[in-house]
Amino acid sequence: MENKNTALLVMDVQGATVQILKENAQFFDSINKAIQTSRKNKMPVIYVVLGFRKGYPEVCENNLSFSILKNGAMVIDTEEAMQVNPAVAPQPGDVIVTKKRVSAFTGSDLEVVLRSLEIKHLVLTGISTGGVVLSTLREAADKDYRLTVLSDCCADRDDEVHRVLINKLFPRQAEVMTADGWCTLNK
Repeated sequence: MENKNTALLVMDVQGATVQILKENAQFFDSINKAIQTSRKNKMPVIYVVLGFRKGYPEVCENNLSFSILKNGAMVIDTEEAMQVNPAVAPQPGDVIVTKKRVSAFTGSDLEVVLRSLEIKHLVLTGISTGGVVLSTLREAADKDYRLTVLSDCCADRDDEVHRVLINKLFPRQAEVMTADGWCTLNK
């Protein structure tokens, strides 16, 4: 498999999002395999985190997903919420991109980073399958990136949503495989 222009995206594996996982040991084992394989093959590992300023000035009342933060219905410590889970913590040289919406591209400098690194192929992982993974996959496909989704490195609070996306929708725009399968191809 061609690694030269490939980057691994580790998306929204942070604070509150990890809490939606019922069981996370297998998820973290799989994502760590993918991260180690990427590093071994000198592929960039790019962490994408959702983050807002204190008081959430980036959040519009019309945004149903995020307005609960601004109106106080859900209180999250923004510093803690932005931290990548220690089980998959970034290392020196890894890039951390902060986004302001569901897609990894919206409100971030991800596209500038990818262009600077001459990335043409994205390997997607993250929480949640029906959130950041779906939104990023759709936008990246429209931007003509080659895409791979690591099925066991994605998670969603709704198992049925995860299953339908991984098995029916994602294969229309991406190659879908397990972390083990991808790591074997990249030995």
